[in-house]
Amino acid sequence: MARFDIFDTIDTLRRGGAPFCVATVLRTADATSAKAGAKAAVTDAGEIIGHLGGACVGRAVRQAATAALREGAPRIIRVKPSDTVVTLTDPDGAELYKSGCPSGGTVDLLIEPYAHPPQLVIFGDTPISRALAAHASLAGFRVAVPEHARSAPEGARRFDECGIGSLGIAARDFVVVASQGNGDLAALRAALDSAAARVSMVASRRKAEALKAKLRAAGLPEARLGQLKSPAGLDLGGVDPHEIALSVLAEIVAWRNADTIPAAEEATGQGKRA
Repeated sequence: MARFDIFDTIDTLRRGGAPFCVATVLRTADATSAKAGAKAAVTDAGEIIGHLGGACVGRAVRQAATAALREGAPRIIRVKPSDTVVTLTDPDGAELYKSGCPSGGTVDLLIEPYAHPPQLVIFGDTPISRALAAHASLAGFRVAVPEHARSAPEGARRFDECGIGSLGIAARDFVVVASQGNGDLAALRAALDSAAARVSMVASRRKAEALKAKLRAAGLPEARLGQLKSPAGLDLGGVDPHEIALSVLAEIVAWRNADTIPAAEEATGQGKRA
């Protein structure tokens, strides 16, 4: 039987694409089954792969991993006997979790979240779309472009514009329609049918409104139509395709960074942990 290697598990999870956490035991005190240096992977479904200790530690790790994935930031937690936990944090800043295990030991753990960067899905094969793909790749986004696009950054995914479901677009991803007169309506419909919370279009307001009217008549919900941002990008006064692409990417970066703030702030007001 092959020896279990947590790093093989981490690599498999990373290549699988779903977010997960790595939990590492930093220190133990008194009697615990956990050992310093022990590691486990915690999937977004709450499965713990590896050994960190008993059930009490497992419950705390699942809760902390959920919060770490939501916030996108690591955290240090301490699992202590219930009768010693009276605050949310210890003086050294470790987050406290209650343990009802009879061993009475204390375990410190580092919880590190891992998630692939957001996707930027770009419709169109135009000077602006190609420039946007190049800049976005340099900025660390996972880029997806149409299968017929003449060029794409190294590692970019290609998709059939009639079937983008294979991309697995999530709410945290971004979609930009930069088709500029070539299949605009179909591209915009596919973009708004996706799960992406942020959809923008390189077009004038008048053109965007005309396309929205057609989609409204076709039954697309008003709430979703209202989420479209057009013209795409910040007003930087750019006219060159690369300048316009930079303005679009700047807006997306601003959205990405803003979307990470509320969750982190909300976490500071969490109620007492069980």
